[in-house]
Amino acid sequence: MRIYDVLREAIIKNASDILLIAGLPVSYKINGGITRVGERLLPAELSELVAQTYELAQRDISTLQITGDDDFSFGLRELARFRVNALRQRGTLGLVIRAVPFTLPAPEFLNIPEQVMEFAGFTHGMVLITGAAGSGKTTTLACLVDRINSTRNAHVVTIEDPIEYLHPHKMGVVTQRELSLDTKDYQTALRAALREVPDVILVGEMRDTETIRAAVTAAETGHLVISTLHTTGAANTIDRIIDSFDARQQQQIRTQLSQALVGVVSQKLVISKEEKLLPVFEIMTMTNAARNMIRESKAHQLDNLIATSSAAGMISMDQSLLRLAKEGLITEEEAFHHASDGDWMKKKLQ
Repeated sequence: MRIYDVLREAIIKNASDILLIAGLPVSYKINGGITRVGERLLPAELSELVAQTYELAQRDISTLQITGDDDFSFGLRELARFRVNALRQRGTLGLVIRAVPFTLPAPEFLNIPEQVMEFAGFTHGMVLITGAAGSGKTTTLACLVDRINSTRNAHVVTIEDPIEYLHPHKMGVVTQRELSLDTKDYQTALRAALREVPDVILVGEMRDTETIRAAVTAAETGHLVISTLHTTGAANTIDRIIDSFDARQQQQIRTQLSQALVGVVSQKLVISKEEKLLPVFEIMTMTNAARNMIRESKAHQLDNLIATSSAAGMISMDQSLLRLAKEGLITEEEAFHHASDGDWMKKKLQ
């Protein structure tokens, strides 16, 4: 078995991910479900597939051998780009590989609403794209960068781990930096980015307090900062950021966030009637009421504000689900299954 054939089959099947784990057949994740193909993989076969992957990526395998984990990406001109997590489990090697197309689809094809894309027009402040792992945040980020790159004469600096979508220079200039390959960590890269005359800084993920602090500071000093968090909903996102600081610093970061934020987008994936994955969004724009709630430690009130502020461009996750159901894109059962307020959804669907 060759890893190239496995990657090629993933593209043919339109799989989002490939799971190669000892004791299981080659497994493709397609529309959120896992399809197994062929015979069970033996540990020796996995070791050979891992070695072939590192050879394709022209990468030293020593990091995996020393730490048991390694993240990297590479491209095959005739197929796609691939984001790889190599790992050890139960004493054997394994691979989890995400397929990333070279060409970024149009936002409307991906069902990303224009209210989200409008955040690309801001010249300063912070935009957060949130959601669980695998919810499509990276693709939304890439669409925002592409919109900026296509419409503004701006310098965009991205800090990613690893780089997934490649951005050609268009009207703007896009400098893409990958952790471990181009820079040490997010915090170091953020400090350096401020000396690279950026107009926009994309931080792939705000993983720790110091990265959050540096990102907020960059947003306060006249840059547009776009980043992600593994949270669901604006209220949870604000709480997660505040809770990452010790008690003495929390009021200060509340004040800074209330001034720096321009929007929080939360997304998840649902199954369409065509059995394809479809993103659904909660969108919070920053009004005076939202800023006051953040500053005054009333983030728990943001859900109600979002649900009642459609005139300000806001929409709740349940409202988005209801719209998809009424447009016939998802079933009523799917909308109800993902609704946070089942009684409200049931009433509206009736």
